[in-house]
Amino acid sequence: MSASGPLVGYKIIELAGIGPNPMCAMLLADMGAEVVRVDRLVDAGLGIPMDPKFSLLDRSRRSIAVDLKSPAGVELVLKLVEQSDALIEGFRAGVTERLGIGPDECLKRNPKLVYGRVTGWGQEGPLAKVAGHDINYIALSGAGHSIGPANAPPPPPLNLVGDFGGGGAYLAIGVLAALLEAQKSGRGQVVDAAMVDGVGSLMTAVYGMHAAGIVTDDRGTNILDGGAHFYDAYETSDGRYISIASIESKFYDELLQLTGFQDPDHKGHRDKTQWPALSEKMTALIKTKSRNEWCEILEGSDICFAPVLTMTEAPHHPHNVARESFVKVDGVVHPAPAPRFSRTRSKIQKGASKPGADTQAVLKDWGFGAQQIAEWKSANVIA
Repeated sequence: MSASGPLVGYKIIELAGIGPNPMCAMLLADMGAEVVRVDRLVDAGLGIPMDPKFSLLDRSRRSIAVDLKSPAGVELVLKLVEQSDALIEGFRAGVTERLGIGPDECLKRNPKLVYGRVTGWGQEGPLAKVAGHDINYIALSGAGHSIGPANAPPPPPLNLVGDFGGGGAYLAIGVLAALLEAQKSGRGQVVDAAMVDGVGSLMTAVYGMHAAGIVTDDRGTNILDGGAHFYDAYETSDGRYISIASIESKFYDELLQLTGFQDPDHKGHRDKTQWPALSEKMTALIKTKSRNEWCEILEGSDICFAPVLTMTEAPHHPHNVARESFVKVDGVVHPAPAPRFSRTRSKIQKGASKPGADTQAVLKDWGFGAQQIAEWKSANVIA
């Protein structure tokens, strides 16, 4: 596998899991790191069952299957750790310690190792060892309450905010920062990425506006949560949607000119008391034309506009096509790697491997002899 990206040369062990951990692994692998996913010998029934080729988070890396409940399997992983720059895991607090591959054991084998771990609640605290999912973590961070309309329960924003934003992305940032520090100090460390912390961090600007009195706890009445008529999504005459975000005065002025919306002297732009009535007016106005008609009028202007596209439509939008924001791998559409680098370009190194499909090839590439691999296989330590 010929790798490309700014992390070429780094070797990372991923203890297979769901949600934020594979998201982090995908980011690092797309950037060129050699990430080896350690899967279970027997399917543990994690996540949502699907054909591996559609498990896009598992792309760009190879998989080995190891019995982590056997001493020989634990020793195999520790031998991999000896050669690695980082290990990432997303188990509940205390699980890797019980398996014998916790931070203490791994750092003894490799003092320069970065040990990245991501959980919902963190490694300590009253909730550290209880189960949870994305919607729970964003609920405890204040983000869940802040998203959605005024007169309805807060909707789950997919699992983008907790799992992938506050979890996977923050774990990747932490691992990269620790790798940079290890180059100077020669010492590894543990990165504790808790989704409840990460989501709180994502909410920093909103907490600032809340402290200033600009944003209140009344969901759906504020400038960025659909309360403002100039920052919302609207249904068009054909049942589709467009998005408008004319926050700044000069953009709002252009919105009035291009749509014909009536707000003399911009009186409603900053007066929250007028927003509900103006939102009703804007809703009625946008519904007079189809989405394509509004695109012809508004797209390319400075009102801050975009059509609300489905996942079927998005890969075909001219802007996404021009930037190659989506690519096909083995006939499956993938969002392209991000961010982009001018010299060491990231890429999708390969499609997802079936669990354990690369076990013998990986172990051979990492320097293990044929006899040792055969012994592990005959003892059911590896797939």
